[in-house]
Amino acid sequence: MNPNPRTPGSALVEQMAKLLWKEYPGHFGGALSKELAGPETTGSQRLDVRLSRYAPMAYVQEHVHKIQEQVYYVLEGEGVLTLDEQRHLMRPNDFVHVPPGVRHSFHNTGTAGLVFLVITTPASDEEESL
Repeated sequence: MNPNPRTPGSALVEQMAKLLWKEYPGHFGGALSKELAGPETTGSQRLDVRLSRYAPMAYVQEHVHKIQEQVYYVLEGEGVLTLDEQRHLMRPNDFVHVPPGVRHSFHNTGTAGLVFLVITTPASDEEESL
């Protein structure tokens, strides 16, 4: 649901506190996100930007995108990001670009919340019809 209905093509200024936390499919144990810009909040089909906060032990299960690419940027906490078979410790100011076709998962392995941005393009992982 768009928290601030507007005309297509207009800019949006919003307060993050108005957005509800959501646990998306494939996310477990308190792996929560707020969609800052995307299909539900801005109507964007090209971009999905989320602020995520994973409680200790929370995670997103391993998955792969067909056409989407993502950037994760860690703001707080620490966790283990798995890319294909390689594990990477992620801490504040670390980031990763995940191209389509790379299996990945992210687990909060720390004792505090893991907070990070997820930027995804396009917003849907379905092939676009021409």
